[in-house]
Amino acid sequence: MNPTLPTPTSDLCDAHRGEVGGALRVLPPVFRDYGGVAAFAGPVVTVRCFEDNSLVKAVLDEPGLGRVLVVAGGGSLRRALVGGNLGAAAARNGWAGIVVDGCVRDVAELARCALGIRALAALPLATDKRQEGQRDVPVQVQGVWLRPGERLVADADGIVVLPAA
Repeated sequence: MNPTLPTPTSDLCDAHRGEVGGALRVLPPVFRDYGGVAAFAGPVVTVRCFEDNSLVKAVLDEPGLGRVLVVAGGGSLRRALVGGNLGAAAARNGWAGIVVDGCVRDVAELARCALGIRALAALPLATDKRQEGQRDVPVQVQGVWLRPGERLVADADGIVVLPAA
């Protein structure tokens, strides 16, 4: 195993076999890979928003410090919450990854970003800017609860969430 990569999700599931669904949670296999980094991990920062990425932009403009932004977008397939400009900002600012319970756009640009990006689908339509949303709150993504500070690990096998260290 490469020490610079996160522990594989399958190994985490094996190590925490009796805790799956409790301490260790596995997100459903509905997310596609859009970023330039296939495996990523880090402490969770959350944003809850619906078809408005104003708060997503504000958070990704901050230093990422190796964290992972989880965007609880309600599973909307009507607007893209992350695009090429936000992906580039996230990579530039040191975010490890972004998980979007919704759509992304500018797929070719996102693939060149030096961070992991997972989302439900690609869609070219941008969001409205209503300055709405909540940050650093517990969120539910595809039926799984995530809390700020927990650790998210993503790789080719899936996405798992562990309690904060």
